[in-house]
Parts: sequence; structure tokens; C-alpha cells
Amino acid sequence: MDFTYDDEQQALREAVRGLLATTYADHEARRRTVADDPGFDRALWGRLAEMGVLGLPFSEADGGVGAGPVEIGIVCQELGRVLAPEPYLSGVVHAGGLVAAVGTTEQKADLLGRLSAGEVLLAVADTSPGGRWSAGADGVRASDSGPSTGSGQAAWTLDGVADPVMGAASADHLVVTAALPDGGTGVFLVDAADASVTGYAAADLTRAATVRFEGSAATPLGEPGRDLSASIATISDLTRIMGANQALGVMQSQVRATTEYLKSRKQFGVTLNTFQALTFRAADMYVSLELAHSTIDWATMTIAGGDREAVADAADRVGLQVSRAARHIGQEAIQLHGGIGMTAEYAVGVGTAHLTVLEQWLGNAGHHLTRLSARVADHELVDAI
Repeated sequence: MDFTYDDEQQALREAVRGLLATTYADHEARRRTVADDPGFDRALWGRLAEMGVLGLPFSEADGGVGAGPVEIGIVCQELGRVLAPEPYLSGVVHAGGLVAAVGTTEQKADLLGRLSAGEVLLAVADTSPGGRWSAGADGVRASDSGPSTGSGQAAWTLDGVADPVMGAASADHLVVTAALPDGGTGVFLVDAADASVTGYAAADLTRAATVRFEGSAATPLGEPGRDLSASIATISDLTRIMGANQALGVMQSQVRATTEYLKSRKQFGVTLNTFQALTFRAADMYVSLELAHSTIDWATMTIAGGDREAVADAADRVGLQVSRAARHIGQEAIQLHGGIGMTAEYAVGVGTAHLTVLEQWLGNAGHHLTRLSARVADHELVDAI
């Protein structure tokens, strides 16, 4: 399996990196951006749309670019490298992915076309308070209130609470998973104005929200009343793999910052990399990074195969590896920097907070290990020789 990027992929990386550098040249620029609502740079978002980055995951028929998972992963890595707070993972990969997977032809052309152009923002409301990363919806319920006036189609409403909803505070529309009256889980589109959205800052200062639905008018995505649990689960797994790519960018920056710090910071008249014990710890960080990197590249390329079970397995494997690597690298980066690593003024501590937010949003090591162990019985037994 060839993990080498081709010329077009390298050009994409350089273009996205150059664009992000215009806004996030240093960590102080990121701090200023997240200090005020909406918590990201709308001008940069517009430039990402002009470059075609927002439309990368979607087909040309839906107003997108039709790029593959490797290209999307490259963008996520570059966003993670500078801790960019733009809601690309939540709004484009996750929300846009759900619309692309379950929406009708008309719905996809409308929503994804406007999302790719930067005209609307989407957010996925699929988590209930205290929920544990399930494709089923137990926090929000859908009701069919009978034919609406003049249309002959059923009028749907939603009731319940979703929390946390990443990026919901600035979203124009919410893509909501909700329990159907006859069982299963449906996906609905709700105007953000028809729900009660209470925004707050997460640990890494990106934005999330609590969303309450009280008889909120909703439009089914795809066939009304159909159980879409399988599609919801697959898009969640794809988002986990792209979240791992974003985490990779963060970890690469942390390892780089730590090694540079050890080469420049002096104690007792010599640089810290003179002390063998600290050098060994930095080397261990690098080993964790490379193990995660190879697993992430493999998982990203697995998506192209289109096998849902293979994608689910890859998402759990990469989720477990990245969760362990992120904790190790984040903790060591802070420890090796000393007190400065804990401050909000320094990227190392904020990067560790961002890795924690990604883990709690997309699934921690225990969750992925549980899912992997449940599939052990699916493998054939091997006789010991």
C-alpha cells in the first residue's frame, strides 16, 4: 500500500497550509479569533469556499469537487496543525456527509451546493446528554402529526434535547437524528431558528451548544419514516477517521514544538536535549506519533473501498490508537515544557485540550476497545502449532 501523496495532493496541502497561515500565523492569532463569537474566522471560511475546500467531499452533481478521502484527510491535518477553530469536521465532513448519504437528489443539490459555496453552515444534533456514541437516537423524538395543509405530506415535529452539538451556535440549519414513532432512527433538517440553541465554549475554546426541540418543525432527509441507523453509523465512522487526521496534525505540531523547545531551553548552562532521559521521552513521543500516523493513513485509504464493515473496523482501530497516542503525546508535551505548557497562551496545552475534545466527541479508547472486542468472535479460530 502506497502512502505517498501525489503531486496534486501535495499541491492541495501547500495551498491549504498557505491559506491558513494568512489567518493563524501564530497561536496568538488563534486566541484572538476564539475570544469572540462565532469562534472562527468567517472571512477565512469564505476563502476556503472559494478554494473549493468546503466542497471537497461532495460530488460535482451536488455542487462539490468530488475529491477522495485522502484529500479530505489532508485538509483536516492542516486544520489541526494550527488548531484552526473552523467547523470543517463538524459542519462539512459530519453534517454534509449525512446529507450526502441520506438526502434526496433535490435536498443534496440545494444544501450541499450552498454549503460548498459557504452560504450556509450545518451542524449535526445526534448526541443526547450523557449519551455514549450511539447511532441510535434517544434524546430526540420525531412525531408525525399527519398531512400538512395543502401539501398532502406528513408534517413532522421534534421534541427533546441534544448536547453537545458541535458548531450549532453559528449554524443556519441543524441535521438532527431522532427516534421514529415506529422504531429506528431518522434524519431531519431543522432551521436553527426553530430550536432553542444555547452556545458555550468547549475546553479548547471551540464552540458547542445545547439544543432543545419543543415541537420544532422538521423536514425528513430522504424517505420519510425510514430507519437510517446504518447510514448514520457509517457517517459517524467516517467522521471519526477524519477526526483522527485532524488529531494527527495537532500531534505533529506538539512533537515538533517539544523537540524545538528541548533544543533551545537551557538549564545548568546546557540545552535540555543534553539530558538523555528527556531525549528518550521525546523519542517515545515520536514513536507514538508514527504508529498513529501509519494507522490513520491506512484507515483513510480504507474508506475508498466502500465496505461499511471495513470502515467501522478501521474507525475503531484508528480511534483506539489515536486516543492512546494523543494522551501520551499531549501529557509529555506539557510535562517537557514545564509550567508554560499549561497556559492558554501556549499552543501545547490548548492542543492537548483540543485532542481531549475530539476524543470526547467522537469516542474514547474504552468505547473503541469495547466495539473491537465485541467483534473478536467474528474471526476464525487459529489452532496453535
